[in-house]
Amino acid sequence: MTTDNSQRIAFLGCGSMNESILAGLLAAGTDPSNVTATVRRPERAGELRARHGVTVLATGDDEGANTRAIRGADVVILGVKPIGIVPLAREIAPALAPSAVVVSVAAAVTTAMIEGALPKGQAVIRSMPNTPSRLGRGVLSISAGSAVSTELMAGARNLLESAGTVVEIPEEQVDALSAISGSGPAYAFYLAEAMAAAGVELGLDADLSALIARETVAGAGFMLAEEGADATALRRAVTSPHGTTQSAIETFERLGLARVVADGAHAATARAAEITRDLAGPASS
Repeated sequence: MTTDNSQRIAFLGCGSMNESILAGLLAAGTDPSNVTATVRRPERAGELRARHGVTVLATGDDEGANTRAIRGADVVILGVKPIGIVPLAREIAPALAPSAVVVSVAAAVTTAMIEGALPKGQAVIRSMPNTPSRLGRGVLSISAGSAVSTELMAGARNLLESAGTVVEIPEEQVDALSAISGSGPAYAFYLAEAMAAAGVELGLDADLSALIARETVAGAGFMLAEEGADATALRRAVTSPHGTTQSAIETFERLGLARVVADGAHAATARAAEITRDLAGPASS
């Protein structure tokens, strides 16, 4: 995988995750003429062309759109729903360049499952992004398939860094990472919802309470994003001894909030494993 702006990149499926990565690459200087994307609906193709200035093909108009999009591509990023990843890999397999790197951003689909649908020795990298990637503030993991070199992993890192922080992990840790970073934005949004509801219980106007909860969670996130930030240190700095915040934190601890969050993450991990088994079919049993 090359790491300059001359590499040709194909995005197969361009939902929120793939579009986030696409937008990040373009913002980082990737030449739009080197990017091709595919989507199902012609209307969506038109929207993406207008927004990003890249070539977008609609499979609803052209059954061969995916194959045409990946011809000559250095990097092919698979961004359809998990159930469609392996069929898509089979579809494009005959047209892939042997040197092309296939990157999947789909949950629950292992590199082995994708490799089984591609020519032997095709490089496959699994990535797990999260929704803040669309703002360039995401967390994106990368895990190597069986035919991926250190050089190819470095290229994938460089490619994806425009969308956020890239971490390299063994594939067996992807479900655990997803339970924290993939599902994590929903946890933060849930906290903001709960804070807003608490404000209403305390007598605040609903719109005002939603506003201050939203801005407080977002502001705390900015503080956590500062270099060298530590969540525990930041929490302690706000928690004055015998003060109001300490009373709230002690209540959270008494009710076991940390354990509740951990149990939720375990449940997310278990569900991811279950989906993987379902997608793999009887052979995984």
